[in-house]
Amino acid sequence: DSDGLGVSPVSTPESGFRSALSVENLTSSEPEEARASPHYPTRNKTREDFLQDVRRAQQTENYTSLQRFYMRSFDTFAEICTNKEEEGAKTEEPGLNMEFLYAVHDALRGMPSVIHKTVLKSIINALLEENRNLFDKDDVRALYVLVQNPVFAAQSSYTIFAHLLRHIVNLSGPDHQLLVNWFKVLEIDKLRMIVRHVMQFITIRQFPPADKSLPPLSKSRWWIPTATKTLALINAANNSSTPPLLDYTEFYNSALDHMDLMQDYFNWQSPQRPGQFSYCQYPFILSIVAKRIILTKDSEQQMILTARRSLVAKVARHQAPQIDIFFLNIHVRRSHLVSDSLNEIASKQKDLKKKLKVSFVGEPGLDMGGLTKEWFLLLIRQIFHPDYGMFVYHPHSRCYWFSTDQEGNLREYNLIGVLMGLAVYNSIILDLHFPSICYRKLLSPPVVPDVDSAQVGSVQAPTVDDLAEIMPDVSRGLTELLAYEGNVEEDMCMNFQVSLEEYGDVKTYKLKECGENIPVTNDNRSEYVKLYLDWILNAAIYEQFRAFYLGFHSVCASNALIMLRPEEVEMLVCGSPTLDLNELRKVTEYDGYKADDPIITDFWEVLHSLSDELKKKFLLFATGSDRVPVGGMGEMTFKITKVTNKPDNLPEAHTCFNQLVLPTYDNQDLLRQKLIIAISNAEGFGLE
Repeated sequence: DSDGLGVSPVSTPESGFRSALSVENLTSSEPEEARASPHYPTRNKTREDFLQDVRRAQQTENYTSLQRFYMRSFDTFAEICTNKEEEGAKTEEPGLNMEFLYAVHDALRGMPSVIHKTVLKSIINALLEENRNLFDKDDVRALYVLVQNPVFAAQSSYTIFAHLLRHIVNLSGPDHQLLVNWFKVLEIDKLRMIVRHVMQFITIRQFPPADKSLPPLSKSRWWIPTATKTLALINAANNSSTPPLLDYTEFYNSALDHMDLMQDYFNWQSPQRPGQFSYCQYPFILSIVAKRIILTKDSEQQMILTARRSLVAKVARHQAPQIDIFFLNIHVRRSHLVSDSLNEIASKQKDLKKKLKVSFVGEPGLDMGGLTKEWFLLLIRQIFHPDYGMFVYHPHSRCYWFSTDQEGNLREYNLIGVLMGLAVYNSIILDLHFPSICYRKLLSPPVVPDVDSAQVGSVQAPTVDDLAEIMPDVSRGLTELLAYEGNVEEDMCMNFQVSLEEYGDVKTYKLKECGENIPVTNDNRSEYVKLYLDWILNAAIYEQFRAFYLGFHSVCASNALIMLRPEEVEMLVCGSPTLDLNELRKVTEYDGYKADDPIITDFWEVLHSLSDELKKKFLLFATGSDRVPVGGMGEMTFKITKVTNKPDNLPEAHTCFNQLVLPTYDNQDLLRQKLIIAISNAEGFGLE
């Protein structure tokens, strides 16, 4: 993307998707520190003076004085900048009296419409004047002030707002960096307001009202790219703040879920249309639902292409095409589940993007989804079992991490990666408990490099917070080591080695050459912590994670993956933690019961009354996972089946079919008692 704000697709003629990632970030050049600015006198009116004027106007209902103030304040860029502090704009701060500015903007919300019109006219004058002048640092500051103006909440202001945003986008790279820095020091509510104004502006331009109140698209086609690029600056400010000022989901525009996403995706990838705007260039604006649609449709396109090639090849060889050419057919024996699955996947690498169908040898039955889900659940239960030794369960964090001494099981690690990829493409929710750094590693990089020797799956400079997700006690110890005020060498008696307990055995590893002879001191403890973190999270498990990474990408190799955040990959694999029982009730089917039967009414009343923790346990009991698919419970299937003559039995569940078997209890209290016993004693797959 030539403006340096967006994300570019990657491809190579040979493989389609195997290529180095190329993400164009904001310019790395430093903002100009001290460009000459005209001298503007600082206005003498204080915040208290202004608020007193507002109160007086409200009491007398005479806003003439305030109208003059607002007209003068926004009439020129010079006037807008009179609110600056003595030292003027800096690289990290705008040098404005922000309290005064907030008061002026906040008061404007409650002003009569005539003052809003006055402000808009003044902003028009300021923008027209600025079109005749070169930008300097004070002009950047004026744009920063104007974009915060609450008058842009109104649709009637959109033509002016569009021109303001164009001024912002047309700034130089260093000036963009200034704005990024200044957005970081805005109050969170003010930053959120700008995001919402720009987001609403995009939505209404994308889906214009029927009253034709907006200019025709032929004259305002540039509005959406301009607004989206402005959002990219705010998103850059948000991402570079620790912690982020806003949750990344606040940059989602869910209205875009309903547009032709695949056309946008194809435009983004098309080399014949360089420079054409696409939302996919700015993936932060696309919701996880939109990204899942793109990922799934892209997978289907690749699947159809693969199947078509297979069909053409068979016809060319005068062979009859297979009926199941559009499916990845996995045939396994229950008694040899892992080995059969490994062999099937190894022999069908070219079919991994096809729709998955599973059959168990010697068992009748057509896979309508239940057998596929059962295959996933049984495989994960077996591979994550402690006896298998591939993953270590950490009870304090309730998550799994890769074993450090299992390089001989690389095929199995690759299988887990393939399973995760297949789950994403086949909309299967897996009950996996990996820390978030696992998903960051999966996107490091998001596209497999061309060079086989290139490092993959390593996170640069992992932190103690990353380790805390897996081993909170160890992370706490490292933090205390860094903060220790005594003599580290004498009091701690540590060296550059790490001891790790796995499955009852303690093993010691060197963090650097001759590490056993190098004491940890006050001077080198930061190096020790850095090496320790890199060893635990990268080096010690490199080969295992590399196999896992390549397995995942063998299924999910796609430009669509570039658009995903680590949190979004986790959500696609493991589902969302948000439970909406009303949505679940709407999609529930009944076998033997009716929706208005007293016991069904009692069941839903009991379920709604449970604590959030018990609701999650119920979902785990009934579906095999305590999370729901991306898009919500409305996309699930759920069935309640009647069983008679067993009033003393506990409810049962067939997780492979999301089916609850519910006895006919006599009263609600008994139903509650039996249900809580059942869900409280259910085991989740992958948890012991």
